[in-house]
Amino acid sequence: MSSNVGLSTPRGTGTSGYVQRNLSHLRPRDNAAPYPRDFDSIKHRQRQPDASILDHDEKRDIEVKVFELRDRLEDEEIDEEEIETQTSALRKKLLAIRENGGDRGSKGRPLKMHQVHEMAKAKIEESERLRKALGISTDYEEGSHWKRQEEKMRNTSPEIPETTEEIRSNP
Repeated sequence: MSSNVGLSTPRGTGTSGYVQRNLSHLRPRDNAAPYPRDFDSIKHRQRQPDASILDHDEKRDIEVKVFELRDRLEDEEIDEEEIETQTSALRKKLLAIRENGGDRGSKGRPLKMHQVHEMAKAKIEESERLRKALGISTDYEEGSHWKRQEEKMRNTSPEIPETTEEIRSNP
């Protein structure tokens, strides 16, 4: 056996001598605390969609529609020149619509789990609509209300020592 693990020879044991690792052994974690100590780093950050991937998907959808037209025209046995003119006209029309800002996103159809960037874009748009509906400013910081309230309490209340050292030094 290698590394002095297991039996020196499996003879007479009724086993093959194969040594398995213990899969139920729990290894200690690298860091002791499973959460960060800095609470500012915990703040939720919206995942930003990749614009190039969204652009590629939109162009791909256009090409899929063009290919479907080409396939239908080939089934109808229309000559190749006519197919090329119709498909190029459809492509130009769809690209013009896309450039004008129309037909963006997947309006009316649900997003699939693999469409991560589309979902991120839709979530940002939803958050923006909600923010506008509730009248929340763009520079709003989460928890700022409590910070302002805490500052008011400090300013209005008599001098309260903040640390134990100040308590000991001021009898």
